[in-house]
Amino acid sequence: MTSPMTVRQHSHAFDDGDPLAEKNTKHAVLLTAVMMVAEIAGGWYYNSMALLADGWHMSSHALALGLSVLAYVLARRWSDDKRFAFGTWKIEILGGYTSAILLVLVAGVMLYESVERLFNPTPIHYDQAIAIAALGLLVNLACAWLLRGGHDHGHHHHGHDNHDHHHGHHDLNLRSAYIHVIADAATSVLAIIALLGGKYWQAGWLDPVMGIAGAAVVAVWARGLLRQCGRILLDAEMDHPVVDEIREVIAASPVPATICDLHVWRVGRGKFACIVGLVTDGEVSPDDFRRQLSVHEELVHVTVEVNRR
Repeated sequence: MTSPMTVRQHSHAFDDGDPLAEKNTKHAVLLTAVMMVAEIAGGWYYNSMALLADGWHMSSHALALGLSVLAYVLARRWSDDKRFAFGTWKIEILGGYTSAILLVLVAGVMLYESVERLFNPTPIHYDQAIAIAALGLLVNLACAWLLRGGHDHGHHHHGHDNHDHHHGHHDLNLRSAYIHVIADAATSVLAIIALLGGKYWQAGWLDPVMGIAGAAVVAVWARGLLRQCGRILLDAEMDHPVVDEIREVIAASPVPATICDLHVWRVGRGKFACIVGLVTDGEVSPDDFRRQLSVHEELVHVTVEVNRR
């Protein structure tokens, strides 16, 4: 038998968006697009394949940053759309996931071009290439500063038993944009090192070798971002600390109860929904357990079903 529950009318929009992140990402897109055009034009004018390659590489990052902006815009525009059962926040996560896939493609292209150049070296106009690569690095650093909130800055939640659990409140859409510009900055640094080595020590092989190293770094970052976003999109977070916290609350309940069904999934930055099915002999209502679970403020949508033995 299932106990009746009190009917509550409330909003299912659990995330308020991030207007500052959206604004800063737009600025980063503009800076990246301008630098992309400069590198492609410079590579064509100075007959530098290195600059052309870096310019087209930057174009993929401009596209990825544009996807991040689009995700923010759509999440905001459809925030009141009733088709979304738990709000539009996961549009941002989908944007981050798509951006991570582009990072994988960027890493693949970098690897292919670097290996090809290792076996088929081409003349490089070092002075022009170094100047434009340095300018590109400055643009990347400016974009990274704009998107600095995108790195993992999750905070610690203090539970009722005084131990800490890490509940990431970071914006994964912003983080994906941040990783793109950091990846571009890293490849710019590697390119400058390689170009200086080629110019002063005739170590032309450094350019493709640094490209291979940069591809490996980008691939590792992309893998981490894909894993984070994928787990959220697939609701694969039943190993999250908040699940253990729910079990602890039920175990400590004044009225003994056994969990027969438990589902937990993320509905916003650091916010979770859960469905808890309980079996008990006691006279207790679902609202009693809801009140007990309310000590964890990251649980913003709780459904409790109580079944009598």
